Amino acid sequence: MLGVCRASWYYQPVGESEENLRLMRLMDEQYTRVPFYGSRKMTAWLRIQGYEVNRKRVSRLMELMGIEAVYPKPNLSRAAEGHKIYPYLLRGVAIERVNQVWSTDITYIRMAHGFAYLVAVMDWFSRFVLSWALSVSMELDFCLEALNSALRRGRPEIFNSDQGPQFTSDQFTGELEGRRIAVSMDGRGRCLDNIFIERLWRSLKYEEVYLKDYGLVSEAREGIGRYFRFYNHERVQASLDYQTPASVYLARG
Repeated sequence: MLGVCRASWYYQPVGESEENLRLMRLMDEQYTRVPFYGSRKMTAWLRIQGYEVNRKRVSRLMELMGIEAVYPKPNLSRAAEGHKIYPYLLRGVAIERVNQVWSTDITYIRMAHGFAYLVAVMDWFSRFVLSWALSVSMELDFCLEALNSALRRGRPEIFNSDQGPQFTSDQFTGELEGRRIAVSMDGRGRCLDNIFIERLWRSLKYEEVYLKDYGLVSEAREGIGRYFRFYNHERVQASLDYQTPASVYLARG
């Protein structure tokens, strides 16, 4: 009735052993530090830490987490077969105003006894986080929830994403094209195509997620919400001439 997907509110058991969850926590931290690590290097690193793991196991966990070495961009999902892939429209484009370009991405959020997935929509010029949603699955609903929430604020000229099935789906691209928004998608293995939201994930994890040990999805949602309010309204950025994202977005939006 509220228009919010069930997966963003109801926690379900993740079906992984405590040992695998511990490995995933370690892999998440290491991947944030060195996102160019693929399964081979991640396996070798875990063995150095004293964990007897094989590459097949590490590859499965990395796939579950939605990470792979792509020089060094994390790619949380592959394009859905049969869906249209759009060109990358931002190469060489000067970003000069708010609502010129928005972008979105998904990242893995660790918890004490499980994990969740976070999606956010960001304005490139101001770095303002327009919307976000948390889910215990990678289904489309929470991405549409974040998109529709962002679109209630305004309309970008270009919307950029990766080639994951959530973003290449007819429902997602249809929402954009129906509003005459140009759809742009990262090239495979291109770490700089969505660089601003990649930096957001790194800041979020080091300044919030890794300092906490969320026991429930509701606790994760509260903590992440609190962080994004801080990020938007209090955290000054050198790239914005030491202004906050909110002050830039709201002044020029």
